[in-house]
Amino acid sequence: MVVQQISHYWLLEKIAEGGMGVVYRAHDTTLGRNVALKLLPDELMSDSDRRRRFLREARTAAALNHPNICTIYEVGEDQGRTFIAMELVPGDTLAAKLIAGPLPLPDLLRIAREVAEGLAEAHAHGIVHRDLKPQNLMVMPDGRVKILDFGLAKPTEPSEVSEHSSTLTREGLVVGTIPYLSPEQALGKPVDARSDVFSFGTVLYQMATGRRPFRGETTAAVVEKILETEPELGPVTE
Repeated sequence: MVVQQISHYWLLEKIAEGGMGVVYRAHDTTLGRNVALKLLPDELMSDSDRRRRFLREARTAAALNHPNICTIYEVGEDQGRTFIAMELVPGDTLAAKLIAGPLPLPDLLRIAREVAEGLAEAHAHGIVHRDLKPQNLMVMPDGRVKILDFGLAKPTEPSEVSEHSSTLTREGLVVGTIPYLSPEQALGKPVDARSDVFSFGTVLYQMATGRRPFRGETTAAVVEKILETEPELGPVTE
């Protein structure tokens, strides 16, 4: 049976899907506005420890308030499903814009500055995004940029990186999107703000060249490149 309503949100259409959940355009019947509603997948819901950790981390990210960060309105559970209600941001993802190739330098600098400002705000509050990539950067019609999907966001308090951390963040579990992982993420090690800076550098490289700096035919090959090699310098030859 297809779920059509979660809490006071009516699901209108699916707009994105990934390993950490499905995102719907939804209507908030209480406030009369459209939102982006993310539902966690069943495989995560079956682990109560992961669910509690995700809820706590999403609530932490909800405290962020910055013009370059997508606002989280509500985090909750209904009908046995965990949901995150977020600002519905119009525009195109940076990934969609990069299909045409490298960005003009003025656009690159503007986008880079706004992403850096959003990340700095998150890091100032002890939040690491952990999944920074072009698909999670929305360029709005007026040119402003918003960082999306803090669903993998992680507080960086000492207790969060102890050897007793839960299964979502414990050492040995790789979290994020392979081509944009920092070396620490690729090794399943605890991370801090420097991990986001590495991923940001990967995005900058792609904006400037139109290609990712670490490429390979398999996931293992990409991880090896991240761990063992430096990005190619100079003009694109392919």
